[in-house]
Amino acid sequence: RIKRINSIRLLVIVIQIIFPSAVDASGKDVVAVDSPIGRLALTVCHDLRFPEIYQSLRFQHGAQVLLVPSAFTKVTGEAHWETLLRARAIENQCYVIAAAQAGKHNDKRESYGDTLIIDPWGTVIGRLPDGLSTGIVVADIDLSLVDSVREKMPIAKQRKPIEFWKAPSL
Repeated sequence: RIKRINSIRLLVIVIQIIFPSAVDASGKDVVAVDSPIGRLALTVCHDLRFPEIYQSLRFQHGAQVLLVPSAFTKVTGEAHWETLLRARAIENQCYVIAAAQAGKHNDKRESYGDTLIIDPWGTVIGRLPDGLSTGIVVADIDLSLVDSVREKMPIAKQRKPIEFWKAPSL
């Protein structure tokens, strides 16, 4: 039995109720929506492997909070889950809220778990006690911290267009 499924379902249900147009089948468009806790970016766990998705959500769509419900495999979760989440928080100067399934789906698949909330500085500010825990993580989302981090490190102003990084023709 998957122990974390309820927290992911709750997150998806809340998103569907508040932002029905934001939840759709997979596609090519990124989604960011306004909410009472800031501008939310809606992603899934596999998206963590592609930082450009999160950069687009932050720099083109104004995201302040990145939502990442997941079912990372146990092997990749142990190796990469927290590292990728913290990297996305730091490089985009956003909060990350990551609800994670845990447990054995069947004989061939097991999900890692580890529900986390990370601030824009990369600090874990909320976490379930262990990867198999069922529960709710609560942490303050302080948008003034987002503003402060972005003001102290103005990477939005310092970014170069992708063409800048292309190698010159030889």
